[in-house]
Amino acid sequence: MSVNIEDRPLETVREEVIDQLIMNYSHGELSYAAFERRLDKAMESQSTLELKALTDDLTLTVDKTYVDSKKQEMGINFTAGETEELDHIVNIFSGSGRSGAWKVAKEIRSISIFSGSDIDFTDAKFTQPIVRLKLFSIFSGDNIYIPENINIVTKAFCIFGTIDNKAPSSADRNAPTIIIEGFALFSGIDIKVKHTLKEHFVNFADNLKKMFS
Repeated sequence: MSVNIEDRPLETVREEVIDQLIMNYSHGELSYAAFERRLDKAMESQSTLELKALTDDLTLTVDKTYVDSKKQEMGINFTAGETEELDHIVNIFSGSGRSGAWKVAKEIRSISIFSGSDIDFTDAKFTQPIVRLKLFSIFSGDNIYIPENINIVTKAFCIFGTIDNKAPSSADRNAPTIIIEGFALFSGIDIKVKHTLKEHFVNFADNLKKMFS
């Protein structure tokens, strides 16, 4: 006997509904406009009954191909293993970036003096549960981009500077944690998500649609 929909965990139902929406859109059962409209409602709804109603008219259900594709594309890019102990990013009267599928060291030390840096963890490969990012920023601006499913802890000290943390307040407890420490003088440090969760869902759905076309 199945559990009443009203008694099921909200986030579990939400995930199942979003999966079914993506599955049906990728197989051509939903138009893009209908998919986007229902996806917005699925991400905002606080009612399991409302969530269930979004897929009542959909026949396709999630299969193994979908599950494998989702794990590969939207899973946390974390595989326990060895990596470098220390990585340096130094900018003096200059600017640089770190992005793409780079392997994250256990500790990253970033120095910016009259400069700017972009440290992008969006597609980075994590091998350690805890990563320390130590910043030293003077008259500079540093942008730190993170995936939505990574935990962030900030401990930096500012003088005439700011740390603007737009990262989600909570993530998967099994996900890696980035501890941001350091010192900012007349500087700004922005911590933000490069791609929203909705953008990830839409990109994933579009990639599946291409695969099934």
